Amino acid sequence: MRLLVVEDDKDLNRQIFAALTRAGYAVDRAFDGEERWFLGDTEPYDAVVLDLGLPKKDGTSVLSEWRRAGRAMPVLILTARDRWSDKVQGFDAGADDYVAKPFHIVEILARLRALLRRAAGHATSELSCGPVHLDARTGRVAVNGNPVKLTSHETVVLFDASCGADRIAQ
Repeated sequence: MRLLVVEDDKDLNRQIFAALTRAGYAVDRAFDGEERWFLGDTEPYDAVVLDLGLPKKDGTSVLSEWRRAGRAMPVLILTARDRWSDKVQGFDAGADDYVAKPFHIVEILARLRALLRRAAGHATSELSCGPVHLDARTGRVAVNGNPVKLTSHETVVLFDASCGADRIAQ
């Protein structure tokens, strides 16, 4: 899974990047609205974590432009703007989820897993294909009920393959 993190606070960007990388995601980073718009418009991301208050170009404007251009990747807004009107504006611009700062990184990880599951057409974190069972929430894999140890990269590849097979079958 390939994610884009757009956050102008360099320390927070680094922390989110580190947590997502440890969770097995391939992560690109951007620090301003213009760079974010370019990456989100040209690269195939599975999901985006997006701050709204960015230099050069506001996050809401970029999100609206992505949606008008037909970009359908799930977007999780992560911002200090916590008024209900800000949330409504974010959702109306095309956001799939909205988290106000401060936050716990485990919540961001859980929300991203949920967004990715829904984008792949899965309601739960558990996927099965024949004898192979994958719990995307815990990263546990079993074949015929026997646990299999995989690296985080191997688990992500298996998850991507499972989701891709479902998309092909539809």
